[in-house]
Amino acid sequence: MKRLWTPALLFRHVAMVVLVVGFLALGWWQISRAVSGNALSWAYAFEWPIFAGFVVFVWWREVRHELRRSPDGSAPETDPDPAVETSAAPAGAVDGASDARPAIRRPVRVSRTSTTGPAEDGELAAYNHYLSWLNANPGARPGDYPG
Repeated sequence: MKRLWTPALLFRHVAMVVLVVGFLALGWWQISRAVSGNALSWAYAFEWPIFAGFVVFVWWREVRHELRRSPDGSAPETDPDPAVETSAAPAGAVDGASDARPAIRRPVRVSRTSTTGPAEDGELAAYNHYLSWLNANPGARPGDYPG
């Protein structure tokens, strides 16, 4: 439990309490405005407690994440997924002393080449010729194009 009292987590605990109290106070304020006749405040009266709930949710996730982390802070204490392939043992490792970290598998990009080639489009070829002419003649106007 000492891991929950680090300076970073203390800041998160305090921020959670301040935000939840503030959001609930703003919700109560909107309820008092809504009762006095401001119809739009009814939506805000329900919105602020939802924000407070979200803050509690994020804080709870941070606490759970910190508790699952190993004491040295390097990796989670949970067992790795048996379906994930593990990396091979490093050179010089004794039997059973390998680092059993899951291997990262990244997608491989394969460039595909067309066997038939691109279909020749007459309008596209003419437009590309026009653009190359404009590039070759920087001072020319579009009306000067001979094609």
